[in-house]
Amino acid sequence: MRFLTAGESHGPQLTAIIEGLPSQLPLGKIDIDPWLRKRQGGYGRGRRMVIETDEAQIASGVRSGRTTGAPVTLIIANKDHRNWTEIMSPEEGGEPRKKALTDARPGHADLAGGIKYRHKDLRDVLERASARETAARVAVGSVALKLLGELGVQGANHVVSLGGIEAAEGFDWNNLEAIEDSDLRTADQDAAARMRERIDAAKASGDTLGGILEVRFRGLPVGLGSFAHYDRKLDGRIAQVCLSLQAMKGVEIGRAFEQARIPGSAVHDAVRYDAGYTRDTNRAGGLEAGMTNGEELIVRVAMKPIATLMTPLPTVNVVTHEASDAARERSDTTAVPAAGVILQTIIGWVLADAMLEKFGGDTLPELQERVAASRAYEKAY
Repeated sequence: MRFLTAGESHGPQLTAIIEGLPSQLPLGKIDIDPWLRKRQGGYGRGRRMVIETDEAQIASGVRSGRTTGAPVTLIIANKDHRNWTEIMSPEEGGEPRKKALTDARPGHADLAGGIKYRHKDLRDVLERASARETAARVAVGSVALKLLGELGVQGANHVVSLGGIEAAEGFDWNNLEAIEDSDLRTADQDAAARMRERIDAAKASGDTLGGILEVRFRGLPVGLGSFAHYDRKLDGRIAQVCLSLQAMKGVEIGRAFEQARIPGSAVHDAVRYDAGYTRDTNRAGGLEAGMTNGEELIVRVAMKPIATLMTPLPTVNVVTHEASDAARERSDTTAVPAAGVILQTIIGWVLADAMLEKFGGDTLPELQERVAASRAYEKAY
């Protein structure tokens, strides 16, 4: 499978085209829009989440509630575009544009992107570099999660820490309802209360906060990915897609950074056989040598604080080269809870792609039959 997205933060719409989905996959707005709403949620989000109420229009590739095998086109309208029509117009003229950005914001794509593409109005950079782009990727990823669900794979995400405050309660599949009900995506209510206080304090001082997210998937068959080629190793593919998300700075499978400090005897997972292969522990996080091993996949991602500060850092004006304060764009105090939602969908895309890579099939029933046969072989091996 492959996909391509297009669109700017304040343009008329975001567009995504998905190619390679099997036919006969049940798919509708009900499978996509709830994920778009989750992406917009979470304590600490800014005013744009009030302006935009995202929903997807399925423009091709689905008929009577099922995929046809043709490319699927998804469109998400930007409702705020009506206030930016003149500024974002593709027509020639109108120079200098209103709301031109010339004060590069530290931590953003502004300066490097302006130099790379030779833009002095840095809005030509920020409009595409903006995390608004993730709405299109969430829509795409939600389709992948639908496919995984039809193959018996379930995913979840939660906040491990935010602003230095750790959630004491570890992840439990039985706590999914509590996580979904929490505006900080944690079942630890005490930690959530302290996180809200930290967010309120950061907002009052014009600052931002980052955190650590955890994404899990269970029900994955053995052997997704490969040890044979570097670019087919699943851990590498997962790391790439996680770090492609705005503000993500680190990825670990399992508890890799802790394991780097202890002996191998306390890291690796003993194997048992009892009507199938099992492991005493899952310290590897479900991946060994670039392949799924049948255990639960556990991915942790570190998110830096959002770079747009209401109390801006010093910078330079790229037109005059004089010192100035960084430009302010409407932003969030934190988007950590939302980031877990986005990560689950984009990791889901990698896993769905790996499923099709291993099992093939032009239709969902073919794919389901081959996955079932592989699971039977795992037990008998």
